[in-house]
Amino acid sequence: MSGKKISAAAFAVALVACTAAYAAGDKAKVTLVYDHQLPNVPGKSIKAVLVEYKPGGTSPGHTHPKSAFIYATVLEGSIKSQVNDGPVKIYKAGESFPEFPGDHHSVSANGSKTEPAKLLAVFVVNSDETELTTDDK
Repeated sequence: MSGKKISAAAFAVALVACTAAYAAGDKAKVTLVYDHQLPNVPGKSIKAVLVEYKPGGTSPGHTHPKSAFIYATVLEGSIKSQVNDGPVKIYKAGESFPEFPGDHHSVSANGSKTEPAKLLAVFVVNSDETELTTDDK
């Protein structure tokens, strides 16, 4: 193989790798903030996650455990959200929305292409649940 063909092949591989890395960088960062058993409700816990979106960032469609009731509050920026077959809504900092057991969160994304966004999702869920989110296949 000539030097030009090797360089072209190396460039193509690098381009694919960079594109994949960039796409992966658009995914939201999720951090467990707290996880406490509820002493007056045996078998239930309250858990919270901080979800941070880069500008234009998204989360894949997903579900949560069947036992989970979730209340999400936008802390910064705006969040684009669609639950089940409902309308796509934009929530701004200070606004909140619920997700009920069995809901499908089909759209979850930063509402802005230029500013970051954060939300706090608080779960009341069975204490034995270890996975709070299952991405769509």
